Amino acid sequence: MNPLTSQFWIGVGCAVLCGAILGFERQIRGKPAGIRTSILICLATSIFIHLGASFGGPHVDPTRVLAQVVTGVGFLGAGVILAREGLVVGVTSAAVIWVLAGIGAMIGFRKFTPAIALSVVTVAILTGIEFLERGIHRLRSGFHAGNEDRKTSDV
Repeated sequence: MNPLTSQFWIGVGCAVLCGAILGFERQIRGKPAGIRTSILICLATSIFIHLGASFGGPHVDPTRVLAQVVTGVGFLGAGVILAREGLVVGVTSAAVIWVLAGIGAMIGFRKFTPAIALSVVTVAILTGIEFLERGIHRLRSGFHAGNEDRKTSDV
């Protein structure tokens, strides 16, 4: 964790990039965890994991730090889930926070390329599924839905 080395800045840059990739998608949709929050989650997780992995010795286990990060980020994700008028909202944002922590953990363990790839895959999932959901909604409210209504009203 020496800021005078390129490895330090590669890790920081990767965490900022991955957080920004996911955060930008959330920001343009007006979701609670936007660019700044996403970058900070990814960066903080990578810092904690890297710190845990950097200590050596017979009684040191970096996976314990990982377990604590998972617990802590669960509380952070729970903070964005709300119940409004009988509907639960924010579950996807909470899931994105979990993914950000996972990506940050990969960066902390120096797995930069998979972290970037998973950031892109996550955005593809978020946008692709939304496109699919809109298509399904159009089918349910379009011509076919009208025919179903007529069939049941004729009976």
